[in-house]
Amino acid sequence: MHPLPDGSLAALAALDAAADRTVRAGLLLPWANVAVETELPRLGLRNTVFHHARLVPASGTTAIDKSFWHGLRAASAEALDSLSHVELDTVLLACTSAGFTGGPPLPAGITTAFDAVLAALAAADVTRAVLATPYPSEVTEAETVALAEAGVDVLAHVSLGLDDGYPQVATDRVLALVDELPQHAVAEAQAVVLSCTGWHTLQAVTELEERLRTPVYSSNLAMALSAARLSSGVTV
Repeated sequence: MHPLPDGSLAALAALDAAADRTVRAGLLLPWANVAVETELPRLGLRNTVFHHARLVPASGTTAIDKSFWHGLRAASAEALDSLSHVELDTVLLACTSAGFTGGPPLPAGITTAFDAVLAALAAADVTRAVLATPYPSEVTEAETVALAEAGVDVLAHVSLGLDDGYPQVATDRVLALVDELPQHAVAEAQAVVLSCTGWHTLQAVTELEERLRTPVYSSNLAMALSAARLSSGVTV
C-alpha cells in the first residue's frame, strides 16, 4: 500500500497553520441548508471566520430545480447587502449546483461552492477524478460536463437521485454510494469529489481517505480551503 498523500483535511490544516492573518468570509447559505453550519465549525479553523446570510428563493422551494437555483442567484444581492457592515475578504455562495446550472448573474466577487471545488482540484493538480452526489442523475451529468469543461476528467460518477432531503443522508449511505464507483476508475483517479453542500460528508471524507488512500474533496471542505488559502497568502 502506498503512503497516504496529503488529503483535503491535511491540506486545510496546513493552510490554517501557515496563516498570517484572519480572513472573514461571507457565506450566502440556501435557507434549508444545515450541513454547512454543522460541518465548518468542526474543521477547527483558527484564522477563518464565516459570516452567514440566508438565501430564500422566490419560489419558496427547497428541492433543487431551475426555480431553486435561479432563485438563490437572484437573492444573492440582497443577502450580500445584509453583510455590508462586515469587512469581508471573500464571499461564498454555499450551493454547488447553482454554480453550474446557469441563471441570473451573481454580484461581482462571489465564489460559488462549485468554483471552490474547481479551485481545490486545481491547487492539488487534479485532472482525473470520480464524482459522487446526492443529486438526480441529470444534475450529476451536468456537473460532469462542467468539470470536464474546466479540465477535470470525471472517470466515473454515481448519484443518489434525490432532489431534496440531503441533510438526512447518513454517513453509511455516502460510503455505500462511493462503493458503487468502478474500482478501476477509483484507482486511476487523483481525487474523489463529494459534491453538494447540503449533505453531511465530513466523517465520510475521513473514512474514505483512509480507506482509498486518495484525497477526497467535499463541497464544504472546498469552501473552507478557498478561505484558508487567503489567510495563508496562497492564491492558487
